[in-house]
Amino acid sequence: MTPLTRTPHDPPALVLVAHGSRDPRARVTVDALMERVRRLRPALAVRLGHIELNEPLLPDTLARLGPTGTTGTTGTAAEPEARTATEPEARTATEAEARTAAEAEAPAAAVLVPLLFSPGHHVKHDIPETAASASVRARVAAPLGPHPLLVDALCARLAEAGWRTLRDEATRRVSAVVLAAAGSRDPDSAAGTRRTARLLAERVGVPVVPAYASAAAPTVEAAVRALAERGRHRVAVASCFTAPGRFATECANAAPWIAAAPLGDHPALARLVLHRYDQALGHDEALGHDQVLDHHQALGQDDALLPGHPLTVRPPRTLTPAA
Repeated sequence: MTPLTRTPHDPPALVLVAHGSRDPRARVTVDALMERVRRLRPALAVRLGHIELNEPLLPDTLARLGPTGTTGTTGTAAEPEARTATEPEARTATEAEARTAAEAEAPAAAVLVPLLFSPGHHVKHDIPETAASASVRARVAAPLGPHPLLVDALCARLAEAGWRTLRDEATRRVSAVVLAAAGSRDPDSAAGTRRTARLLAERVGVPVVPAYASAAAPTVEAAVRALAERGRHRVAVASCFTAPGRFATECANAAPWIAAAPLGDHPALARLVLHRYDQALGHDEALGHDQVLDHHQALGQDDALLPGHPLTVRPPRTLTPAA
């Protein structure tokens, strides 16, 4: 493959890291999101790499970036000459430390932004390991959730599916939302999804219960049953998925009322991708929304919206789909 032409003065490329799916709609959706990100920041090189199932795979995308011309990039500097057995080991260790320090300070050729919504195995292991083995220096950004911009996109998709702001108390008492996510055995992943559920509950004004397509409990079906047992039969399913696929479809099919579409190329999601990119590079403008999130996280009570816990929900805000 022909490497992407870059200069040392170019900003690091933004690499969207999608999971991959056998559903052909997934690639179309992710491509649309990538194009929206490009329109928001035309001077930035935006690329796509998949963890599995689809091409290009992430290692291939990173290989195409090629050398940046900066020092400290793995694979661009000449290998040190072979040393004799009599050369002092101290000198070897000192030079190795110097090379390590130079690599740590070298500018990244790419920032990998996972199209994932909480910290799980892919975010903690698969993506960093791929970045570490690449021939270019790359940073790994935080997952997209939890974050207020993610909640903006979730609310907009719910509104498109037919959700309306509930003003009368009688309707609110029988309504709820199930936040459908992929699921992970990593407890940090579940904690992140619960935080997103709490943020969403504050926006829609009814309980929001996180549920999972695999590897974690409850399932969407179980969450719907638990809500029905508590008298909440008007239940919508919010889709915390980037694109259509098996998990998103199965979760939507379990909805007893309305199911929101995957987040796709929603403008708020595109802005969130760029926010995570900026945040990974330490840009000051990336701080505002996370200060808001810190406030929400300080409220605690991650489990307050799960079945069996008391429900404390703030009055809803009006949901207006973004342009």
